[in-house]
Amino acid sequence: MNPEFAVELLKTVIYQAILVSAPFLGMAMIAGLVISLFQAVTSINEQTLSFVPKALCVLGLLLLLLPWLIRQLVGFTASIIEKIPQMAM
Repeated sequence: MNPEFAVELLKTVIYQAILVSAPFLGMAMIAGLVISLFQAVTSINEQTLSFVPKALCVLGLLLLLLPWLIRQLVGFTASIIEKIPQMAM
């Protein structure tokens, strides 16, 4: 495996990791912002109030994006398996 191939493979892995995780991190950030705003307006400072809605939002997004997520991961895995002969060189 030459260095250029290894760098390209690493770039692809990092891109896929960002692509798959970004929607969930964004949803958790938006839900956290809305919950923090709600807590600031109502002066409710309860730690557990922020965890449950964020978990439910991320779970709902997971159910919504599951077909896309599986397609992305299967396509990435297939491309990695196709590149195995190049890795042995």
